[in-house]
Amino acid sequence: MARAGRRPGQNETRELILAAARAQFAELGYDGATIRGIAAQAAVNPALVHHFFGTKEQVFVAALRLPIDPATVVPALVEGPRSQFGERIVRLLLTAWGDPVTREPLLAMVRTVTTNDQAARMLKQFIERQVLARVSAGLGVPRLRLAAAASHMVGLALLRYVVQVEPLAGADVDELVGTVAPIIQSYVDDPGDVTA
Repeated sequence: MARAGRRPGQNETRELILAAARAQFAELGYDGATIRGIAAQAAVNPALVHHFFGTKEQVFVAALRLPIDPATVVPALVEGPRSQFGERIVRLLLTAWGDPVTREPLLAMVRTVTTNDQAARMLKQFIERQVLARVSAGLGVPRLRLAAAASHMVGLALLRYVVQVEPLAGADVDELVGTVAPIIQSYVDDPGDVTA
């Protein structure tokens, strides 16, 4: 039931919505949570959820404090020459993980999804729908190939930034891009097309 009296301030309302979103995503997963459900739990009008965050995807990014927003990342990956996709994605990952501001929430996310089944399920649904599906459609690449490329990228991030295995941890970004990008590119290139 909505509270009577004066509406809380913008920051308080925003935090109420985020708390409700976290609860809805935890209980129902990314697919099951809705803007209306989040609004009902926060005792606000759904228009306020849209006002503060926009889409369900943007609410999810804010609620889980994801440092990378697919709304900006996916177009950056899909646009540009297909032959440079590997370089774009490796450089994007290394830039995100290399920045202390975004590294901290990325580390928190990795720790959470490896120890919490609900968090892993939510992130899985989100990545499948909002990242892999969109990049797959944009590039015309099967999702299996993109998931394999993503697994390679996650391994690189874990070994370089979490476990800090040398010489990966101390390698120059350009050297890593030059080493890893061709392998990632091979995931998106058609194996039957020698000109790709």
